[in-house]
Amino acid sequence: MNISPDAIIFWQYGFLKLNATILFTWVVMGVLVVGSMLITRRLSSGLERSRWQGLLEVVVTTIEQQIAEVGLREPRNYLPFLGTLFLFVALSALGTLFPGFEPPTASLSTTAALALCVLVAVPLFGIEGQGLRGYLRSYMEPTIVMLPFNLISEVSRTLALAVRLFGNMMSGAMIIGILLTITPFVFPIVMTVLGLLTGMVQAYIFFVLAAVYIAAATQISQPEPRP
Repeated sequence: MNISPDAIIFWQYGFLKLNATILFTWVVMGVLVVGSMLITRRLSSGLERSRWQGLLEVVVTTIEQQIAEVGLREPRNYLPFLGTLFLFVALSALGTLFPGFEPPTASLSTTAALALCVLVAVPLFGIEGQGLRGYLRSYMEPTIVMLPFNLISEVSRTLALAVRLFGNMMSGAMIIGILLTITPFVFPIVMTVLGLLTGMVQAYIFFVLAAVYIAAATQISQPEPRP
């Protein structure tokens, strides 16, 4: 049994490799792109709407409400980035229902890439919300002595974001694989459902943590009142 989809090689030519992580990442991306194109090509603003449009509106509205509850004032500004993160991780978890599918989020390289996207997005949104000077000043609060510690915290929380998602997704896939080899058929089905639920929860946690980091970076610090 493979610990990571990185170990499953479908094609190799010299140092070039096509492993399960890359392949199923493309599959998830393709489903998201093609699915969004098919659903949005005939959007209706009237009362008569298709079931797919209704489902899309429910998903978008729910994600937008969650972003607003975190504390971001203009949730639609962050919806494309945060919504894509959630849908990618969630669809990777849903893919485990299909035999032979290896979730790309069970690879540390994928989770690290997602966390790096958050690491880059946080200062970009922070600069947009506070301005360059205001955002850089936040690293020196409450005093300039905290600058190295704030920088270390920025990097360490990103690392924790990647490792947390990787560990949960990998462990779930491993448990299901072990049970399929040593137990009857019914019990692994139950574990698959539990693994799917765990994957959806991890997608939500990853999404919320990313939103919290962005909310903290975009919050404009108010000067302390003078006595």
